[in-house]
Amino acid sequence: MTTDISGGRIGPAAIVICAIMVQTEVSFAERISNPIAIFSGLDKITGVTTTFEVQIGQEARFGGFAVRPRVCYSRPATEEPKTTSFVEVDELETDRNRKRVFTGWMFAESPGLNAVEHPVFDVWLTGCRDPSAPPPVIEATPETAPTGESEEVTPDD
Repeated sequence: MTTDISGGRIGPAAIVICAIMVQTEVSFAERISNPIAIFSGLDKITGVTTTFEVQIGQEARFGGFAVRPRVCYSRPATEEPKTTSFVEVDELETDRNRKRVFTGWMFAESPGLNAVEHPVFDVWLTGCRDPSAPPPVIEATPETAPTGESEEVTPDD
């Protein structure tokens, strides 16, 4: 048993309950399922970076890759960003065969964590979007006077 400051006893059950109460105060934002995943791809031969969108469950080709997102989750605009997608990437071979080079979760906030790194092409997740979702609410800021047109205050004579 643990003794509190007032000299009374606090049982192990009370400590566990307090720990649970502290942990449950952390709120978890609901994830938003989006119909479109947004990727960037780098062609290392040309040095060109391309941004492309792929419908969930559909396939898009980038260079010698076929990229297929299975899900794409984000959080509400009021929460800390966390965008994830479960992705399958196949390398398209010359004999029309496919070689799976990546299956797993990609994280837009940490593109180097689970990006597809290949000798010729790199692919990483940059975001998700839902074209039918309402635009995020933007807080209005007070209007300010344009630069150079501020009111000059002169002392009274």
